[in-house]
Amino acid sequence: MTISIAHLGPPGTYAEQAAVFYANWLVKKTGIEGILCPYPSIAQSLQAVASGQTQLAVVPVENSIEGSVTMTMDTLWQLDSLRIQLALVMPIAHTLISCATSLDKIKTVYSHPQALAQCQQWLEMFLPTVQLIPTNSTTEPLQHLENDITVGAIASSRAAQLYNLPILANGINDYPENCTRFWVVSEGEVEANYRMSSISPSHTSLAFSTPANVPGALLKPLQVFAQLGINLSRIESRPTKRSLGEYLFFVDLETDRSSVQMKSALADLSIHTEILKIFGAYNVLPISKDLI
Repeated sequence: MTISIAHLGPPGTYAEQAAVFYANWLVKKTGIEGILCPYPSIAQSLQAVASGQTQLAVVPVENSIEGSVTMTMDTLWQLDSLRIQLALVMPIAHTLISCATSLDKIKTVYSHPQALAQCQQWLEMFLPTVQLIPTNSTTEPLQHLENDITVGAIASSRAAQLYNLPILANGINDYPENCTRFWVVSEGEVEANYRMSSISPSHTSLAFSTPANVPGALLKPLQVFAQLGINLSRIESRPTKRSLGEYLFFVDLETDRSSVQMKSALADLSIHTEILKIFGAYNVLPISKDLI
């Protein structure tokens, strides 16, 4: 049996690396083989699942340095039939890949905006005058490096190996404990094979909008969690895109949606929210540095 897994491409991205880890974990756990399917953007990866082109997607949701990946959050809100099956936490180590012989030869550096931001201090120290150009993924510019020795790209060491390109500098991310959380997402609820089925989910993720921008509009939903003793591990606001000053709120909770407290919370939340969407209950699976 096989299952298709969408991810941000081209091959060699951190999303593909997380998808490879998940596919290996899945085949060991269930015997199901994952077939990786690269897409040009995170949104297209999620849309592939919603439209039935693939069965799962592995998408980044939060980085320990740069925070939330807004494209993932916005697309999940729009495609509200998607459900989170598992979270993966993967260490991120950036390298500068270039055919230049030294740093002083480089005039332009390409990478995904998140990667550029995660290496900002290093770039300011060692390449203060270079032009920084954002791309759709960390690996998108790699196929052009051999044609221009004044160009560099920030990507993983695995990407350098895949494209047979030299690494000019290792470990250039500003903080050594850099890591990214990914979600494994499906269309609706799926069989327990794709998650840690023997363990009760440890987290639930949801999002809501409030009826009006008035005092206490956010406080009332948050009081529901506080009164029931439910801990929030993350809360984030995003524009509704309807009007300036209107927001959606994304919340990660340290509880299973089927727990007594969470069932009570969801009932109370419906009173204080305009729209409430549950993205799923899931476990968190750390990826060891030794396995990437």
